[in-house]
Amino acid sequence: MIFHHPIRIEFNHCDPAGIVFYPRYFEMTNSTVETFFREVAGHSYAAMMESGEGVPTARLEVNFHAPSRLEEVLDWQLAVTRIGSSSIGFRLEAHCDGSHRMTADMTLVYVNAKGRPQPWRPAVRDRITTFMEAA
Repeated sequence: MIFHHPIRIEFNHCDPAGIVFYPRYFEMTNSTVETFFREVAGHSYAAMMESGEGVPTARLEVNFHAPSRLEEVLDWQLAVTRIGSSSIGFRLEAHCDGSHRMTADMTLVYVNAKGRPQPWRPAVRDRITTFMEAA
């Protein structure tokens, strides 16, 4: 299954040429993943922070295909590529008006307050697995 998260390109995302400054794409990938955890996994970043947990990025590989410009709305598409005992793989793609803008393959690790990997909470793992199987 694919999770969609639209993001409108704002002035703060752009460089002086009016195109998205590449580090801003990483903020958008984070926004998409954060929204996925809140809406699909049922375990928001706020809840993780309260319990001293987190999902830091362990790996990120990105390809930029075409520039994005002010006022365009990117359709961020997230697919879970795998779920391990304490990690998760995502493929994120940004599209706009039939144009593929960016692809990111990333791995996040579920950690405790000491920054050590820990197993997924069963309810979170079940919701993510259900999402994956809906594909």
